[in-house]
Amino acid sequence: MSATNHESWVALMEDDQLVEVMFDRSDQDRLVGGIYLGKVEAVIPGIQAAFVDIGVAKAGFLHVSDLNWDSNESGAKRTNSGGRRRDRRYPAIQDKIKKGQSIIVQVTKEPIGTKGPKLTGQISLPGRFLVYMPGSYHVGVSRKIEDRGERSRLRKLAKEILPDDAGGIIVRTVSEELNRESFQKEFKRLSSRWRKILKKKESLQAPAPLQREASLISSVIRDLFSSRFESIKVDSKKVYQEILQYVKSVAPELKDRVVLYQESSSLFDKYGIEGEVEETFTKQAGLPSGGYIIIEQTEALVSIDVNTGKYIGKKDPEKTILRTNLDAAAEIAKQLRLRDIGGIIVCDFIDMESQKNRDKVLNQLRTHLAKDRARTKVSDFSRLGLVELTRHRVRPSLFQSLTLSCDHCEGGGRVYTPETVVRKIERALNRFSENEKDKRVLVRLHPVIALNIFEKEPNFLRNVGRVTKLRIALRDDPLLREDEFRILSGAAETDVTLQYASL
Repeated sequence: MSATNHESWVALMEDDQLVEVMFDRSDQDRLVGGIYLGKVEAVIPGIQAAFVDIGVAKAGFLHVSDLNWDSNESGAKRTNSGGRRRDRRYPAIQDKIKKGQSIIVQVTKEPIGTKGPKLTGQISLPGRFLVYMPGSYHVGVSRKIEDRGERSRLRKLAKEILPDDAGGIIVRTVSEELNRESFQKEFKRLSSRWRKILKKKESLQAPAPLQREASLISSVIRDLFSSRFESIKVDSKKVYQEILQYVKSVAPELKDRVVLYQESSSLFDKYGIEGEVEETFTKQAGLPSGGYIIIEQTEALVSIDVNTGKYIGKKDPEKTILRTNLDAAAEIAKQLRLRDIGGIIVCDFIDMESQKNRDKVLNQLRTHLAKDRARTKVSDFSRLGLVELTRHRVRPSLFQSLTLSCDHCEGGGRVYTPETVVRKIERALNRFSENEKDKRVLVRLHPVIALNIFEKEPNFLRNVGRVTKLRIALRDDPLLREDEFRILSGAAETDVTLQYASL
């Protein structure tokens, strides 16, 4: 975990391989998980949905199936005893909510492209061990707890602790071997939080926030950190102390696995994380067999094409194709998770004649997707030889979040946002200070980036200079691209950009 005053990054590594990257910036509001008192702007009977103003740029989308039908006299009917949402028949949305009405909603998906945030009226409050759902009656246990005896014990414990008409709960994966005292303590804390939200609602006028989601690092520790992790390395002393304090309170046996990183080189540089992240911005990803996949992202869907490349095998073309497709299936699952790509994904594998081989490729794809925290659904091969899958998307992909459409190519490409360029400059200067004796450095950058620094971070030179002990000067250069910069060292202004900046 790497944190500064401006941004926080979390990188998950499995077997020394980067598998997942998340980031958060102080200038970007994280909406997912936030609870709001919204005002219904419009009810659209034709699509059985409503648009709700929660106080952000675009109104949120609320479908009839996401209204809180469980907790009231709505009349929503189940078609079987399972009570699954897709098996219900819902009354008309216009009979449930009206234009101008105030309603409590929670954000389930960030605004993406031209679409506003996706909302639900089915509120959930996540804790470390439990997810409390005040408007539900359901008691469930995470599917990732596979032991039947443990699942039965946890479900029974949950039902014993949950008061009548107090709502529903889901027992989370980290709750294996959880005792009654910890269970009761967390439920009490979550139900108290809900009462405070309801009390706060009474004094507010819609639209207004009722509760923001926890910071990125806090939510990752809450949701993911368990005995399955060897360690957590943090390069910020402040964040380290916050994590350590939290872990001591909920899982003291794991406190020794929280490590403060204090080496001179940056944490992400040591593990090559920044370079791997930048590789995800390319369309091509190589395969062990010598083939490659091409990933094309659009607003509507993502297409992935599989190619054999230089790998032609020896004698049996079908074996060559099978090996390439098996490699591609594993790489596709990896890239979807690493790039945080969601929505509809269409994979064009190389045509195979054998149904047995097609099944092998599908099994390989599903096996590797099972490692992903995001929900995915995979179809069989279509008549055109395509495999369609969906991956649950709650926020823009890493590529969409860190880049902008390029004006120079009329939207055909992307460039880094000004904020991203400033952070790249900061990291380059940190590397420079660690390796160079000369303390004088000149940074040439595009005028747009220089203006961004002067307007948004007027103390940038002073703050970076204090940390690096460098004497830094900025010089705008309109001949550079908007996301391009140069690091010049000493009186001779020697260009050392390639040594210290990832371009």
